[in-house]
Parts: sequence; structure tokens; C-alpha cells
Amino acid sequence: MRVLVVDDEIRNAELTALALQDAGHESEFVGGGEKALARLERAPFDAVVTDLRMAPPDGLALLEQVRKRWPAVTVVLMTAYASLETARRALKLGAYDYVDKEGGFHEELHAILERAARERRLEADNRRLAGTVDQLTRGLATIVGGSPAVRQAVELARKVAATDSTVLLRGESGTGKDLYARAIHFTSRRAAGPWVKVNCGALPEQLLESELFGHERGAFTGAVRQKPGRFEDAHHGTLFLDEIGELPLALQVKLLQVLEEKTFTRVGGNQPITVDVRIIAATHRDLEAMVRERQFREDLFFRLNVFPITLPPLREHPADIPMLVEYVLRRHGVAADKLTAPALKALERHAFPGNVRELEHTLERALILAGSEPIGVEHLPFAGRGAAASGAAAGGSPAWVPEIPAEGLSLEVLERELIIRALERAGGNKSRAARLLGLTRRTLYSRMERHGLRAPGEEMGEEPEGGQA
Repeated sequence: MRVLVVDDEIRNAELTALALQDAGHESEFVGGGEKALARLERAPFDAVVTDLRMAPPDGLALLEQVRKRWPAVTVVLMTAYASLETARRALKLGAYDYVDKEGGFHEELHAILERAARERRLEADNRRLAGTVDQLTRGLATIVGGSPAVRQAVELARKVAATDSTVLLRGESGTGKDLYARAIHFTSRRAAGPWVKVNCGALPEQLLESELFGHERGAFTGAVRQKPGRFEDAHHGTLFLDEIGELPLALQVKLLQVLEEKTFTRVGGNQPITVDVRIIAATHRDLEAMVRERQFREDLFFRLNVFPITLPPLREHPADIPMLVEYVLRRHGVAADKLTAPALKALERHAFPGNVRELEHTLERALILAGSEPIGVEHLPFAGRGAAASGAAAGGSPAWVPEIPAEGLSLEVLERELIIRALERAGGNKSRAARLLGLTRRTLYSRMERHGLRAPGEEMGEEPEGGQA
């Protein structure tokens, strides 16, 4: 283990460090609590072995600081004044163990550190195992969809998950930004660390600052005790800042400092706190426009936009709807055949302005309405308007609009074919055909001429309602 020995009697600190080196540890020593904190800020250690009785900060005060700022570090106390009460206080504050400095204690100290090292290895093995399970149950494998747009987003997420880079998830509400953020965390090396989410638009500015950075006792009315912030909660893990576009300008400055320096201070405090946190942010807003309008700091935007991933709206990958439907129904303990074929077709035609979230809520409502019966079109909230009407009203495609084939199509050919079919349905009556196409008769004649369906200069004239023209 890499051990830092702390004792204001510098000779004792040196002898203890040398004894630990002889036992196979990598050790350093410093002569007091302040020097220990400064050394810990500059370099990582697995364990701190500190004397109890020192000039402030003493061993217990140092223990408290280490547990707050470097919770993964093992702390062992050395004391010449061992007592049951001392042991209780030390263990309550988070000490791993303590030794009595009276007599030869180096062998006992070595045994304690060896035990701590074995437990750390076991915890690491457990984290790796938990990470493997998390990747399968909460990682990118949980994202449903086989369309090119979804596959591209998943592949980008997979690549960035292996790093500690800041990620900016962009997309409309309901496209799954929360799901992707969780999946990136649980696919990363931080999977065993904390996952912490903060909605930047859900709290007023003062409460949001305290939520993110914590506060000291007495920092404001109602702050009756010290409270760590979400950045501290996310130490060695991932902090997901949802709706980052709603972050007030004053807090944007403080967030920029954390991103650049990995340090911050609590509200009402002056002690810098260092954290190891990966940031994933998400927004449905146009941050570039907000930067131009001076509603969002440009320097913060560049720090967040290290690795942007844009999530496609559901209307751009409707082919994934059957897979999503099966997934949602299975999550509710229902087989996919609970949904009738006409109902599935209606879902595929609907535009879903609320995206995947709206699809989930639609199916949940339909399950309640259908009860033990199959889910039919009549159980869908847009059924009363008709599938085609619902698609058009929501900004999507009516049912009769053809899918564009992979090789593309000719809009001119499609328009000519629609005119021919309208004329056939209207029995050759051009006024009726024009009404079917939503055109004036003059416009219809012009387009017929363009497509070679009437002679140039042919008079429009009057035509009987049921006659040929």
C-alpha cells in the first residue's frame, strides 16, 4: 500500500515510515496535520497512519477531513493514550483501526494495513463484478432500437463511456437523455461509484447553489447544520446535470470553476473542496442561440460541449416503434401480442411529439383501459381523431404518405401519379379532382400541362359535375 505517516514528532514519523518500507509498503512521512492535508492534495495515498495527539489539527480532526475529502483512504490512528473512549470516537468518525504506540507496534500496524489491503482488493473485485452486471442490466445494452440514428448514438455513447470526458446530451424532451446518461455511467469505469442526478430547472437559484455545492452552518436562514452538496456526493462517480440550459448565469461561473479546477467552496464557506467527478449534462434547448443572446456563457458551453451526442426524435426512427412497444409491454409483464395489429399500425403512424416518453405513457394508459382485453385502436388517446388526422395534427405523416425507399424517389413522378389517380377517382371531372388534391382548378391545369396530361393552351372552360373534360 502507499502510506502517508503523520506525527508532529518527526523522528517517530520517520521511524514508522521506514518500518513500513521494510515490510513492503511504499511510505512517506510528514510532521503534522496541515502538512498531511497539503500532501494528500498533491498525491494519492491508499492509507494514512496518524498520531492522535498533535498540534491542531490533531489526529481526530485529520481523520474527519480525510473521510470527507478522500473517503476511499484508509485511516489508522496511533496513540500513546489508548482508551476505550478514544477507540469509540475514532471508529465513529470512520477510522479503520488504531494501535497503541507503547512498545513495539510496527508489526501490529503492518498486520492492520495488510488486512486493509486485502479488503480493498476484495472490494475492487466486487466492483468489477458489479460493473459487469451493471453493463448488462443498466448499461448501453438497455437502449432499445435498431435504426441507423439510434445505433449511431449508442456507438458514440459506447466510445465516450470508456473515457472521463464531459458529455453533452442534446435532443427533444422525451428522447431518453436520462437513459443515455445512466447507460454511459454504468458502462464506464465509474460504474461502481455514485450516480447523482440534479435537475437544474427544478429549484430556485439559492436552493440550487446549495444543492450543487453544499453549505456551511449559518450560511443562510435555515442552514442549521453543514450540508455536503451533490458534487461531494458524486465523488469518484458521475454527476448528471439535467436541463443545463436552465442554470442561472451566476452558477454557471461556479460550475465552470469546478470543470476547470475540480475544486469549489460550499455556500458560506472558504475551504476549497477537491472532487473527482465526471460530468454529463443534458438539454433540449439551443445553447448556441442562448450564447448569442448572452443567456449562457460561451466558455462554459465549450467546456460542456467536449463530446456532444444528439438523440433523434421518435418521428425520425418510427421503424423502432415495434421494438419499443414490445420492451414497454414486457416491462409491465405483458406479452407483445396484447397489442392488436391495427393498434400497432396506428402507433407507427402517430408522430409522438413527446417522443419515447409519450409512447410509454400511451401504452400504460392503453393497458389500463383494455384491462384483460387486447389493446385495440379504440384504447389509444388519438383514436377518436383517426390515425391519419392524428399524424397530421401532431406534425407527422398521414397514413397514406408512402415511405421513402432507400434508393430515393422522384417527387415529379409521385405528383404526376397523384394527379392521375385524382382524375380517375373524380371520373375525369377536373374541378372535383382539384378539390381532392386541395388545389384550385387553374393550378391543377397548370400542373397537368407540366406533366403532359393536357395540351398546352387547352381551355379550362366549364364542365358538368359528372362529365368528362
